[in-house]
Amino acid sequence: MRIGVHLPQIGRKAGPEAIRRAAVQAEELGFADVWTSEHIIVPKGAPYPPSAIFYDPVLTLTWAAAYTRRVGLGTSVLVLPMRHPLPLAKELATLQNLSEGRLILGAGVGWLEAEFAALGVPFGERGRRMDEGIAMMRAVWSEDPVSFPARTIRAVIDNMRSLPHPVQPIPIWIGGSSEPALKRALRLDGWHGSRVSPQEAAPIVKRLRAARPEPEFVISVRSGWDGKDDKALAARLGGYREAGVGHVLIEPAERALDDWLAAVDRVARAAEKL
Repeated sequence: MRIGVHLPQIGRKAGPEAIRRAAVQAEELGFADVWTSEHIIVPKGAPYPPSAIFYDPVLTLTWAAAYTRRVGLGTSVLVLPMRHPLPLAKELATLQNLSEGRLILGAGVGWLEAEFAALGVPFGERGRRMDEGIAMMRAVWSEDPVSFPARTIRAVIDNMRSLPHPVQPIPIWIGGSSEPALKRALRLDGWHGSRVSPQEAAPIVKRLRAARPEPEFVISVRSGWDGKDDKALAARLGGYREAGVGHVLIEPAERALDDWLAAVDRVARAAEKL
């Protein structure tokens, strides 16, 4: 089972030096990958996310990539329906090439209706925009010239060019545990569940593996950790492994950077015992 760690991208601990230190530490400790999340604009006083300080996920990964050589780079998750697929496809292809093929695109439909409204994107269209956006990006990443018959997203793409293509395909892992999310994941490269326990993950893993037994299809879970109990963390990681999860992203809860970095070191020690 591979282990990833969330970068300190959110809250007062976030910043260029914090992200650099965290990415370098994660690579030195042998983590499989480092991750970022996305919120562009949030209502004042909203209970979640915990802070309005939220660095852009793609630029944050680009900064991390510049200081590392091996560790993977993932988004947990990009809210694809909020973005127009064409500039996003260009950004992601550029990051994939600059990092020499280390990118994983975790993607979800989103849930914060006020954020969609602020961006002028119809909340009720997010499922259709998600599917069409993925198809559009994959066409742009693989065809030259490219034509794409957009229906929901406003775009006219007819015999056009967008280069360079990614140096290798960008895997797409779908976040969420809803029925549409699971079906969408099965059509793509992996599932990236969020805050599901090992017990909750087990039946989902069983279902996904029955449909996609090949090892290239990744089953991943994002799990928070309060940093208080190393034994509980080790037991949780062991539970995910027994459930058949192939990748776990740990998000430490510490708000101060030094405490966060220390928590990541403890995660690495717990992972070594698996």
